[in-house]
Amino acid sequence: MGKFYIVEAFLPLGIIAGMLCVMGNAQYYIHRAAHGRPKHIGNDVWDVAMERRDKKIVENLSTAGN
Repeated sequence: MGKFYIVEAFLPLGIIAGMLCVMGNAQYYIHRAAHGRPKHIGNDVWDVAMERRDKKIVENLSTAGN
């Protein structure tokens, strides 16, 4: 009967894993609701600056072409 001490860890491990999943999914759905798209993995300040620059260039080209 002394060999079942590992089974005692399953419930806390399941609770911890479940809470990690809930927190990760909450961040995903909150970000998607706020920005309309999922967050890109590894998207830092440099990537945001380059995306903003590219958007400005495309807008300038589209207005210059009209």
